[in-house]
Amino acid sequence: MKAFKQHCLRWFAVAALCGIGEMHAQAQTTAPLPATRIAVVNSERILRESGPAKAAQAKLEQEFSKRDHDLQDMAAKLKTMSDQLDKSGPAMSTADRSLKQSQLAQLDADFQRKQREFREDLNQRRNEELAAVLDRANKVIKAIAEQEHYDLILQEAVYVSPRIDITDQVIKVLGASASAPAGASGSQ
Repeated sequence: MKAFKQHCLRWFAVAALCGIGEMHAQAQTTAPLPATRIAVVNSERILRESGPAKAAQAKLEQEFSKRDHDLQDMAAKLKTMSDQLDKSGPAMSTADRSLKQSQLAQLDADFQRKQREFREDLNQRRNEELAAVLDRANKVIKAIAEQEHYDLILQEAVYVSPRIDITDQVIKVLGASASAPAGASGSQ
């Protein structure tokens, strides 16, 4: 899906640039066109380096740390029980060994279920948090585009000249808006 999205973005960028070139050639015969302003943003860097992205990651780590610790404890208990069964299993009676194997299998099934639920919950929350960061980033990008009169801003490209890369500017604005007091921007 990501490859398809990138392919579409590239195609639209090429089509836009071709259209701009054609319009420019036609306009030279009538009136001069203003210079087209294009910029590019690296959304992966925004999700890695921006203040809101780092805050979202810290929030997720705090939110899921207890469950992660519980799973690690459960895994250690599972390993201990397995080692004990391997070590003392041959000396046990068949009934005791069968009971321990049954308990171990039950604990393993419970561990697998909890681990799967943990991963699903973590992925869902991560997607929610990252969607919120991207939404804020898109609003910042739109504001920058309007303030600085960009005609086209792309997210991702095969090659980007540092001259048109505004990722650092977006990260800076996101960081400034993240450190602003809550409610300060829309209270008046």
